[in-house]
Amino acid sequence: MDLAYMAELPQEEFVERRQKVLAKMQTNSALLLFSEIEKRRNNDCTFPFRQDSYFWYLTGFNEPNAALLLVKTEQFEKTIILLRPRDPLLETWNGRRLGVEWAPEKLNINEAYSIDDFNVVFPKITENLTALYYAPELHLWGDKLLSESAVNFAEILDWRPIISEMRLIKSPNEIRLMQQAGQITALAHIKAMQETRPNRFEYEIESEILHEFNRHGARFASYNSIVAGGDNACILHYTENDQPLKEGDLVLIDAGCEFAMYAGDITRTFPVNGKFTQAQREIYDLVLKAQKRAIELLVPGNSIKSVNDEVIRIKVQGLVDLGILQGNVESLIEQKAYRQFYMHGLGHWLGLDVHDVGEYGEERCRTLEVGMVLTVEPGLYISEDAKVPEQYRGIGVRIEDNLLITEYGNKILTAAVPKEIDAIENLMQKNEQFLKM
Repeated sequence: MDLAYMAELPQEEFVERRQKVLAKMQTNSALLLFSEIEKRRNNDCTFPFRQDSYFWYLTGFNEPNAALLLVKTEQFEKTIILLRPRDPLLETWNGRRLGVEWAPEKLNINEAYSIDDFNVVFPKITENLTALYYAPELHLWGDKLLSESAVNFAEILDWRPIISEMRLIKSPNEIRLMQQAGQITALAHIKAMQETRPNRFEYEIESEILHEFNRHGARFASYNSIVAGGDNACILHYTENDQPLKEGDLVLIDAGCEFAMYAGDITRTFPVNGKFTQAQREIYDLVLKAQKRAIELLVPGNSIKSVNDEVIRIKVQGLVDLGILQGNVESLIEQKAYRQFYMHGLGHWLGLDVHDVGEYGEERCRTLEVGMVLTVEPGLYISEDAKVPEQYRGIGVRIEDNLLITEYGNKILTAAVPKEIDAIENLMQKNEQFLKM
């Protein structure tokens, strides 16, 4: 498959975003946003650096220990970055730095200063301003710098509502990157199906997924991968991934790559041996029916809540039909009897973060708009000790895709991964045929 990747956003897009933020700021104000810093892993080793999503959204700059300052007065608007200066010795050990001299040209920014001079530069630039847009407690190192700068503002405002709302609606360039993240994630899930068989460990399948991410240009996962065999699938955020996959069990895989900072997020559930049992098929069919109906309804003008209400109704009716729940469907819904088997929501925003920013509205009642991207992931989780017919115990099923809301309804960005039972079994049947060769 030829994947023609566009691996980054054009600098013009970051400039446009900053201009939009400046337009929403009040006159005679500044907005201050700090980057992420390197995090200690052990002794003198750090975790791989990952930039703060808000900082990346406005700069496209992928170094730690930096600050972005937007200034708006009646006379001018200005963008300033404070970053680490060049240091040949440290760069020999730890990697190249952009440096103060090159930052304005490379980042299309008005001015650049050393972050070491923050306590001199920041007070001088902001001394006559009355308001500061700032989000405390996001980065403690930044809070400390700001507290030491000895600057007082008449008003402190939170910039998160402004930028989070912007991030919620994806641009055409962002959508291209998210399509690629979804496509790479899909290829990894297909690989997982191809490589799964009894007695392999969960972590072996995880390694196949991560390898597939890497070889298509996505070095990191967008979250900790879940490879959950059997009853482990009933633990929603299971990440130990250290158990053998057993004959006759299902395996639930929830994994997504991060491509050019944007997240993919897919879940598929399939039989370890390639063949669904009758009980597994019944639960899986019910979840798939709910997901398909949700995808039909997740269109402009509807809300996640209204669609989830329909999903709940489908599931409760199905659970009653299977004898897992007993009673009147409407009464069971009112009593929330389904919560023991479906305890999470239908989906979440997706973007630079796998659980992306943006308001959902009360009980997720916000109307869906063109350009939003969200997951749709109904599930059913029946633990080993659940008081249900024995054949259903220990079955956990979730099916998750990534959905772009469009003017025509929606587009599934992750449709390449099989989710119909026959398609899954046919794909996995080839595994068995290969092993017999």
